[in-house]
Amino acid sequence: MEPKSLIIALFLLSLFFGSLSATPTRKIKARNPCKRLVFYFHDIIYNGKNSNNATSAMVGAPAWANTTIMAGQNHFGDLIVFDDPITLDNNLHSTPVGRAQGFYVYDKKDIFTAWMGFSFVFNSTQHKGSINFAGADPIMNKTRDISVVGGTGDFFMARGIATLMTDAFEGEVYFRLRVDIKLYECW
Repeated sequence: MEPKSLIIALFLLSLFFGSLSATPTRKIKARNPCKRLVFYFHDIIYNGKNSNNATSAMVGAPAWANTTIMAGQNHFGDLIVFDDPITLDNNLHSTPVGRAQGFYVYDKKDIFTAWMGFSFVFNSTQHKGSINFAGADPIMNKTRDISVVGGTGDFFMARGIATLMTDAFEGEVYFRLRVDIKLYECW
């Protein structure tokens, strides 16, 4: 065997045996959350007639739309900002424990979906601080996960997952989300 062929064969064998030793020998265990919270957030979209009750408003729309009527084609291009009450149960009139503040943008023409960035801001006797969320929201799925990307106060540097579920939907004016938060990094 030529020296060049021998070197190539030895090199390939070292790669093969090196990859075998790099394979993990133990399974990764599923972690349990260090904290779990469930809240409801209630969004009342301004429609040109409900300014006293509205908690969100369209601030950006495609050229063919306006800012009081949602665009056709799955609301593509509409940008909504919100300051919604957060409650411990699904009753809009329950005492709020905080506010959901942020925005969502309808980001696809062919599927009813949005991208969200928001915070739950707490200032109650039970919780102080905020939990920050970001990610895609495929609205037509029964449940969907969004990332918990940080927090302040009681939730300093929180990391985890929030499972969203549309709990109620009334046309294009009101919806309620059940938000099941599972934190995996708690301080």
